[in-house]
Amino acid sequence: MDEYQFELAQLREEQERSEALARRVQYQGVSALECVECDVAIPEARRVAVPGCQLCIDCQQLRELKRG
Repeated sequence: MDEYQFELAQLREEQERSEALARRVQYQGVSALECVECDVAIPEARRVAVPGCQLCIDCQQLRELKRG
């Protein structure tokens, strides 16, 4: 791979990463104490880091995988 192709690949990766971040749900409000899907307690660190979260990490990852 020459330098030009490498730069193009880097730019594409950066663009795809930016688009993926833009597609993520932006939470607001009060976080749930328990996951609305599986009733597992949501750790305080997650509730602080993701204000308004309603899902535990496992359920959130499953939802994102299903979305593609």
